[in-house]
Amino acid sequence: MPTIQGFSTLRARSYVFRLPLFTRAMILVMTAFWLAGLQSAWDVRQWGALIPNELGLTTMYRVNTFPLIHINFFHALFNILSLTPLLERFETEFGTLTSFALFFGRKCACLRWDGSLGFVEVWHRLTHVAALTTIPALIYIFIEKFILRGNTAVMGASIWVFLLLGVEAIRTFKTNPYLVIGTHHVPTWTTPLVLVLVVEALIPSTSFIGHLCGVGTGYLFGLGYLKFLSPPEKALRWIEGRLNLLGRLPHYVSVDQKTYGRFGVLPTSNSSASTSTMTPLGLIGSTQRLGP
Repeated sequence: MPTIQGFSTLRARSYVFRLPLFTRAMILVMTAFWLAGLQSAWDVRQWGALIPNELGLTTMYRVNTFPLIHINFFHALFNILSLTPLLERFETEFGTLTSFALFFGRKCACLRWDGSLGFVEVWHRLTHVAALTTIPALIYIFIEKFILRGNTAVMGASIWVFLLLGVEAIRTFKTNPYLVIGTHHVPTWTTPLVLVLVVEALIPSTSFIGHLCGVGTGYLFGLGYLKFLSPPEKALRWIEGRLNLLGRLPHYVSVDQKTYGRFGVLPTSNSSASTSTMTPLGLIGSTQRLGP
């Protein structure tokens, strides 16, 4: 008869083997960046961290790279463990291509008109700033640089952790508005904010502002205000069919395999059990702050 430990190991192994493609890719990229940080020839952290005074037209890549880079082994480990179940649920719901577009945006070209010179075609190859990674990054830059007048660098995937916790909190609030603690009814949407305070109190050198930016963006996405970030479903189906992504890429989640439909619409339930007062909490991560 298998032991409890053996059963848990089997379940964990099965879970890891079933992780979807985008989630796997993010784990591998974070691990690769951590390994790259072990050498001294190239300062990966200085290159990819979100540093307010270092952000310019040629360094805009930082708004996408900073969640992938960590300060040390334990920082990377705890963030990966915290992020994996949340990102896996997100990708299973929205699909692999949509998840990539939502977190990293897409390349675009624009035609700009200059009234004094007539029509001038200026093609810009730039990353679409409207993405779940760049939005909290730009909010953080604005607060840190222009309001607090600081230059505190941030890195780490915990901003994704708190963003996804914000999304989950809004979903939970729609079906289970309150968490009952004794005689008090605590709104379930406040759960990520409590976790931000706990992390700030217990883990030194974390980015309180960065975590709040992640939670706020997650709230906006959960409430449906960021629907425009998602690519058209018709275009995604065309790309998937044209490239046969479902047949070529293992663990790929197609548009038609999503569990809950677009934009996090949970299935309705007629059971009174939906009024349960318990709210599942995910693991938390921490974003390490570098000095100015």
